[in-house]
Amino acid sequence: MGNRSDTISIDVAPVEIAQRRHAPLPENREVVFDVQDLGVRYGATTAVSGVDFDIYRNMITAVIGPSGCGKSTFIRCLNRMNDLVPGAQVDGKILYHGEDLYGSGVDPVEVRRRIGMVFQRPNPFPKSIYDNVAWGPRVLGMRKDLDERVERALRGAALWEEVKDRLKRSALSLSGGQQQRLCIARAIAIEPEVLLLDEPASALDPIATTSIEELMHGLKRDFTLVIVTHNMQQAARVADMTAFFSLEVGEGRRTGVLVEYDATEKIFTNPSDQRTEDYVTGRFG
Repeated sequence: MGNRSDTISIDVAPVEIAQRRHAPLPENREVVFDVQDLGVRYGATTAVSGVDFDIYRNMITAVIGPSGCGKSTFIRCLNRMNDLVPGAQVDGKILYHGEDLYGSGVDPVEVRRRIGMVFQRPNPFPKSIYDNVAWGPRVLGMRKDLDERVERALRGAALWEEVKDRLKRSALSLSGGQQQRLCIARAIAIEPEVLLLDEPASALDPIATTSIEELMHGLKRDFTLVIVTHNMQQAARVADMTAFFSLEVGEGRRTGVLVEYDATEKIFTNPSDQRTEDYVTGRFG
C-alpha cells in the first residue's frame, strides 16, 4: 500500500482505556499479557506511547498499521528484545500472567525462552536442519530425548514429512518457505508459551505464505501468537483479535499510538474509530 502514511498527520483523540484493554470476546479467555500505558523511547525520540490492551491465551492477535507506527517496536517489548537496542527505554508495564516483565529480578533470557520470536526474513543457522532445531535445547541443557524433541518441533511446524530423510543436510538448502517453518520449529523446540511473529511471510511467495498462515491456525492450539503484518488480508484471515496502531504527527515528532483493539471481524467490518475504517478500507496507509 506504499508509504503515503509518512506524510499524513493524524490527530489521535483519547480512547477509553477500558475499551482498548477489555475488548469483548466470544468466550472467557485467560489474559497472557496485560499491557499498561506502554511507551518506548529511543534516546529523545518517542516511538510508541500510551498503549493499553490485553492479549489472550491460545488466540492469534494481529498488530496492523502504517509503516513507522511502532508495530515491531511494540512486539519486541513483549520478550524484552528492545533491551538489546542501545538507548531504548521502556516505560509503563507489561504484566505476563500478572508478573511485571520489566520488574527487578526478572531474567530477560528466561523471558525469551518462554516468549519465542520469528523474524521477517528466514534466518536459519549455517548448520544442518537437525542442528538448527536442536540448538536451543542444547544451549538450555534440554538434552534428554533430543531426537524426539527435534521431531516434535518439526512436526509442529508442519515440516517433518518434507525433511525427515535429510536432517543432516544444510538448512540453507531449503526453500524460503521451508526455512521460515524451520525457524518456527527452532522457536518451539524449547517449548515457549508465546510466539511472536514479525512479518513472518512478507519475504515469501504466495504459496509459502498460505502454508505459514495454515500453520499459524494449527499452532494456536498450543501457543499464544502475536503477529505483526502489513498485509490486512492476512490479518483478516488468521487473527482472532486485531490491534490497529497509527501515527500521531506534529511539532517534529512521530509517535506510534494504539487507535483501536477489538475482535478481528469487528475491526474489518464495523470499526469503532473512523481512523481504523480509513485504514482498513485503503483511504490511507
